[in-house]
Amino acid sequence: MGGRRPLGRRFGWLWAAYAVSAFGTRLAFDAFALIAILVLHAGPAEVSALAATGLAVGAAVAVPLGPWVEFRRKRPVMIAMDLTRCAALLTVPAAHAAGLLTFAQLLVVSVVVGAADIAFNAASGAYLKALVRPEDLVVANGRFESTDWTATVLGPPVGTAAMGLFGPVTTVVADAVSYLLSAAGIRAIGGGEPRPVRAGGPGARLRPGDLLEGWRFILAHPALRPLFFNTVLVNGLILATAPLLAVLMLGELGFAPWQYGLAFGLPCLGGILGSRLARPLVSRFGRHRVMLTAGALRACWSLGPAFVRPGVPGLVLIVAVEFGLIACMGVFTPVFAAFRLDRTPTDRVARTLSAWSVTSKATIAAMTALWGLLAGVVGPRAAIAVAGVLMLITPLLLPRHDLAPRQDAERDPAPSRA
Repeated sequence: MGGRRPLGRRFGWLWAAYAVSAFGTRLAFDAFALIAILVLHAGPAEVSALAATGLAVGAAVAVPLGPWVEFRRKRPVMIAMDLTRCAALLTVPAAHAAGLLTFAQLLVVSVVVGAADIAFNAASGAYLKALVRPEDLVVANGRFESTDWTATVLGPPVGTAAMGLFGPVTTVVADAVSYLLSAAGIRAIGGGEPRPVRAGGPGARLRPGDLLEGWRFILAHPALRPLFFNTVLVNGLILATAPLLAVLMLGELGFAPWQYGLAFGLPCLGGILGSRLARPLVSRFGRHRVMLTAGALRACWSLGPAFVRPGVPGLVLIVAVEFGLIACMGVFTPVFAAFRLDRTPTDRVARTLSAWSVTSKATIAAMTALWGLLAGVVGPRAAIAVAGVLMLITPLLLPRHDLAPRQDAERDPAPSRA
């Protein structure tokens, strides 16, 4: 997947751990939203609130985790976050079996999993940068991206079918087990990992300024700053409408859960295609041109779901629109991820990725809540259309020029003022 260049045994274990957790997560595609709709009989506002609150509070809890992760060995952090997510998710089937599952519990578990996601991603990004050569970052990220989309092709249809056959919390159990297996895979990587040393010595304490260092670096960097605003807004607009589309398709339009899963699983073949094309396109056209073009094209599809209708024509429309969007994302994401790692100094990777994730999740939460309110006033279809129109302006936030050399070869543009 994503290139034939060998990246070594240790990367192989990291990739395997990523793959098993990705498949588990995709099996549980929209599981909490579906549980809220089908078990707790939640409406559009409640489903949006579930998605928004978990993201927002989880992001707030994760703010100090970036500096904490930065100065710790990354593999133990990744293992701890996997085990935390596993334990939190297992409380849902336990409560459901006892007849005690509540909307509040889904909110709490969403918060814990959201915060652990941010810490894990910050640690894994820093670990990946140390594990592979800079010229292999596009290949490595392409393999992760291809794996993610492969899991998304297979996961939602299988997961929604499993929910129909074995009960609504089945895929939550599978997701929890996948994190346990991921932790085992990360432990199997082996090898030494030096403990990062803080300025001021190993005993130096976390300073208030460390909490803002990731944002300070991003906003001072001429190439990362526009990408930051672009990706945060695009992700927010796409994910804010996901609960509304679920309510529209499963409620008003009468699609079965398996049709809903198929509508979002099949188009992910586009993500596999895009991620496999990323490295050849970069080799031919250059990283910045590919990132700019794919980033602009991914903004052209989100208006389509506003026109979905019942039956086969509506299902075909959703599949076609999502295929185009996901194919563009499949090209853009590994190129962007490699670019971001390449432009970030080694001693700032965890804080930068954490700040990026916190902002993205908080923005998604705010926009999800806002679009839930909007849908309550104008209906899910009109709210989806508004998001699609706004997506068309996001290419204006992409960097027009590759403004900076590699961070590891340049002077840090954003020294700490703490």
